Amino acid sequence: MDRKNQTPQGQIAQVIVDFLEVAISCVVFLKGFYPPRAFERRRYMNVVVQKAVHPQLAGYIHSATSGLLPFIQKGLIERVLVIFYDKEHVPVEKFVFKLAVNQSYGSKIEEATLEFALRAFLIKLTVAEPLTRPLPSDSSWEITAYFRSLPPDDEKGAQLWIPTDTKMWMQPPQIIPIKSMSCDPVKMQLYLEQPSPTETKDPRTKC
Repeated sequence: MDRKNQTPQGQIAQVIVDFLEVAISCVVFLKGFYPPRAFERRRYMNVVVQKAVHPQLAGYIHSATSGLLPFIQKGLIERVLVIFYDKEHVPVEKFVFKLAVNQSYGSKIEEATLEFALRAFLIKLTVAEPLTRPLPSDSSWEITAYFRSLPPDDEKGAQLWIPTDTKMWMQPPQIIPIKSMSCDPVKMQLYLEQPSPTETKDPRTKC
């Protein structure tokens, strides 16, 4: 995509969307959800990553992340999550990308500087497996975005996003930081959310 005529927010959003597409692919590979042949080693931001190449998998990740572009550009996206569920659709683990784009930033961005900062997230992901929990059998996963405010229904791309039916944990989750950056015009955090050891899946099972 030609970024020369984009606003700074447009350039920033495009870099973030491209990054998220690769990072989410790395997360799914990390969890071992699909056979290794569904991925291919690629070099991105001068880091060796695992990029989804299975058509349906790659298509889902691409469509979900590219659909975020106009909303990241307008500062409407607060968090992008990769959520893994058990067979009862209760969250087992969440990879959370929390981001904020400076909407008043008016200078031309140095993409190389931004990409250098984002590259560190990919490096951290390659060694994050010991922090994660094993997935149960019959598990599933999805990409979820949390909006700061909901876009109008008639806005392009808004109809692609539907309200989430993700079940909430009863107790505050355990949070495991992975990486963070705070350099104008982007702030981003990547962390894991896992259920508390005292979490009860279904309060109806209590005595």
